[in-house]
Amino acid sequence: MEEFKTVVLKKYAMFDGRARRREFWMFCLFSFIISIILSIVDSVLGNKIVNGYGSSTGILGSIFSLVVLIPSLAVTVRRLHDTNHSGWWWFLMLIPIIGWIVILVFLFTDSTPGDNKYGPNPKGMTAVPDTVTG
Repeated sequence: MEEFKTVVLKKYAMFDGRARRREFWMFCLFSFIISIILSIVDSVLGNKIVNGYGSSTGILGSIFSLVVLIPSLAVTVRRLHDTNHSGWWWFLMLIPIIGWIVILVFLFTDSTPGDNKYGPNPKGMTAVPDTVTG
């Protein structure tokens, strides 16, 4: 829950820097759990908006989605930075299936050791030296 609060409250629209896998995936997990809870509350209270296509969406869930839209984009960009990729790679998600797979691979990839052009490693790791001196 601490990662979720950190991303939503402290790093709301911070697109620079790096985000560890834990920070990203905990944010996703808590967003998913909150969405499920709000969906249930919307169903119980009958808070539904019917769109022109015949399907409906809950009012509370829609508000929550809007609230976490920018933090979701920001934490995704920071996660891509952690794997030494530009945030612009996010636009690959607009390509169905192939783009999603590529982005998921980036999101699951471990941090780049040491500093990269996006900042210091959030794990506090240093780059591994080329040779071992004794």
